[in-house]
Amino acid sequence: MSIAKVVISGTVYRTPEKRFTGNNIPVSSFALNIDDKEPSLIRVIARGNNAETVEQSVSKGDKLVVEGRLQTSVVQAEDGSEKKITEIDLSGFEVISSSASAQKPAEKKIVEFSDMEMTDTLIGEEEIPF
Repeated sequence: MSIAKVVISGTVYRTPEKRFTGNNIPVSSFALNIDDKEPSLIRVIARGNNAETVEQSVSKGDKLVVEGRLQTSVVQAEDGSEKKITEIDLSGFEVISSSASAQKPAEKKIVEFSDMEMTDTLIGEEEIPF
């Protein structure tokens, strides 16, 4: 298995599907089309809090920027052959445009990375020394 960090944008091809692991941890998966001319799909997997956020915030047709680990693994197909699967283990995402924007103009959904901690304190303009 190979792992690399990626940031990629595309259009949600299929509405996210949510399931639960044996330990009752939510897992959502969806396909992201990264080519506007023809389907070129990457599977995106969200776990835990990210899975809950994906289920509530993402739907088919949304344009997203996703960040995560690119994973390539080998699985055995039903016919016994081995297939390589490439997917993104989601760490965060932003909805650039929503498929529901025609119904709700001027609404933009922004989803913060669930695993980041805010350590910086915002300061006002009057506090900037220049």
